[in-house]
Amino acid sequence: MLYFLLSVLVLAALLFFPISKLIWVFSVRRLQRKLNRELNQTEIAGQMTRARFISIFVSLLFSYLFNLNMIGIPTHG
Repeated sequence: MLYFLLSVLVLAALLFFPISKLIWVFSVRRLQRKLNRELNQTEIAGQMTRARFISIFVSLLFSYLFNLNMIGIPTHG
């Protein structure tokens, strides 16, 4: 059980930054297309905050499902 939890947390931590960067790029491009202009620094920083918040859940979910598939269902004992 401890090995499974550590595996989930380590993989989620490793995936957090690439996922947040990817979500941020897509989000900024989508908003620029929607507004039909370049974003200012405040809007870009807001999109980064939003991307980091979303990437926490995405990386944890992916890491859990990946480890569940690779290691199997954790057992107590």
